[in-house]
Amino acid sequence: MSVEVAFQIIESLAVVIGVGFAIVQVRQYRREKHREAALELMHSFQTPSFAEAMNLVYNLPDGLSREEIENLLGDKFHLVYALMTTWESLGILVFRGEVDLDLVDEFFSGPLKISWQKLQGHVLGERELLGRDTIEEWFQWLTERLAERESKTPRVPAHIAYKNWSDQRPQLK
Repeated sequence: MSVEVAFQIIESLAVVIGVGFAIVQVRQYRREKHREAALELMHSFQTPSFAEAMNLVYNLPDGLSREEIENLLGDKFHLVYALMTTWESLGILVFRGEVDLDLVDEFFSGPLKISWQKLQGHVLGERELLGRDTIEEWFQWLTERLAERESKTPRVPAHIAYKNWSDQRPQLK
């Protein structure tokens, strides 16, 4: 074997190893991005005002109009409005691929579905009042995407679906 052939083999191996390393790095980056998004979601929604807003929404009767919701909530309505804009922002992030729909589904499918069920009358009334169908459009879009998924594969609560789960990761000492 000539020195030239040996160098070509070494060069080819270096390229293959480099491409393999790049693939591993891209996969690792994606996992880290997914993990960071999950942690950010968790932290951003674990606030007292978010919890209060969800409690207010959960306790609303279904089918209320925009005016009825605002009158019923009074000076607490700003908390629910902030919740709706949070759902709106989350919808945009999912659409743009910044946040994975699976992650949103696992974290918020129930709260999103209930929020839309309770607040739809407000959103539709606001659109009519302002003449803008784009009001809370991504909140609606996100809720509809989750509903489509659930219609194809009904949600099974984690405490049922994973009742036999065990942590198989090595324990740190």
